[in-house]
Amino acid sequence: MVFVRYLRVYLLFLRLSLAAEMEYRLNFLLGLFSSALTLLGALFGLLLLYQGGYRPGGWAWEEALLVLAAFTLLQGLGSTLLAPNLNKIVEHVQQGTLDFVLLKPLDPQFWLSLRVFSPWGLGDFLLGVGLLLYGGSRLGLGLGDYFLFAFYWLVGALILYSLWFLLATTSIWFVKIYNVTEVLRGLLEAGRFPASSYPALYRFFFTFVVPVAFLTTVPAEAALGRGEAPWVALGLALGLFLLARGFFRLALGSYTSASS
Repeated sequence: MVFVRYLRVYLLFLRLSLAAEMEYRLNFLLGLFSSALTLLGALFGLLLLYQGGYRPGGWAWEEALLVLAAFTLLQGLGSTLLAPNLNKIVEHVQQGTLDFVLLKPLDPQFWLSLRVFSPWGLGDFLLGVGLLLYGGSRLGLGLGDYFLFAFYWLVGALILYSLWFLLATTSIWFVKIYNVTEVLRGLLEAGRFPASSYPALYRFFFTFVVPVAFLTTVPAEAALGRGEAPWVALGLALGLFLLARGFFRLALGSYTSASS
């Protein structure tokens, strides 16, 4: 089966990446320390919003923690998979090594997206899960609520991957596109807070232009049993993924091999 074959290939990628990275084990502790400091800064900023009994967008403190947990988990995804792989697409185009990727008996998008795994972002995952469990216990969430959070967090992760891959693909035409992905990461910082806590114009921007709200706010709303946005998020994720895949194939059609 094709699925089994690709699963075996990914497990091989994972094993090779871990074998290479484990030579520098201190990096994991440094990464965890850095993640903890970042999370403390985010918690401090969130705490400032709740001074004097103020509830931004009608969200209670514990509810806002679920949004921050989703953001922290996405930070982990970006550090472990997205940045180490997708940011290198620019390098492959610049150095001509994309030719070798296209010659491999694998789907090139699969190879470009999953070839490297960096364990130094796992600290964000640990902190994100801890924050989720703490906020969920304060809110009395059940197993089904956690399942909904996990499902729509995966939907948000697919949206983030698709957006990142779309931007990285443009490097086939515009080689120096690295800064654009950094702009995307900067915009994602808005996901630390519930979308409804922003003014109307910002809410529109972070929902319909750069769909940050679907990455962090929607998983929290799904766990809390609010709104109909989760179903919209699912359709958006599938649409963006298909768009990213089609856009990549279109870009390859105009790619000029470095050896030609």
